[in-house]
Amino acid sequence: MTEERKPAVQVGKHIPGGRGLSPVLLRRASEVALDWAARRAGRFEAVDSAGRVLQVLLPEGTVLRGDDVLVAADGALVRVTAAAQPVLVVTPCAEHGTPVDLLRAAYHLGSRHVPLALQADRLLLEPDAALADMLRRQHLVVTEAASAFEPEGGTYGHDHDHGHGHDHDHDHGHGHHDHPGHGHPKHGH
Repeated sequence: MTEERKPAVQVGKHIPGGRGLSPVLLRRASEVALDWAARRAGRFEAVDSAGRVLQVLLPEGTVLRGDDVLVAADGALVRVTAAAQPVLVVTPCAEHGTPVDLLRAAYHLGSRHVPLALQADRLLLEPDAALADMLRRQHLVVTEAASAFEPEGGTYGHDHDHGHGHDHDHDHGHGHHDHPGHGHPKHGH
């Protein structure tokens, strides 16, 4: 006897960070835990916490982040969480390393366009034996772990947030710029 599969729920929209949704609606929403590969794919199937099969077909280039909300064709809301997945954790050597070692590693990984999560005392990246060897040769400690992986945005569809609370209708292709009327210093991207 085979189990009959329910039809998939179509999902074609998302709300970054659940912005504008009431906390009550967010608490009622089901959840779906997705690894980084699925969150950057834009087209995939997944099963949410209510047991529904979601057929996600987002516009090309859409990158989902933990706390984003998917909107199903039937109006149901589904909160996205970053699933734990295998990652490499890179830290400076406790005996003779410095935080500058991490900066140097971030520079070299960035020049290779490696998706990278930056934390105050460590870097996280997807497992890659060649990169792990390169980092170890730079006298960094590289360990394997399972963790939610939220790499920096920007390069992946400009999905970053300055936290300034204003609209961005200007080009980010320049080094430094002013935000007139916002009263904060120039900063680079």
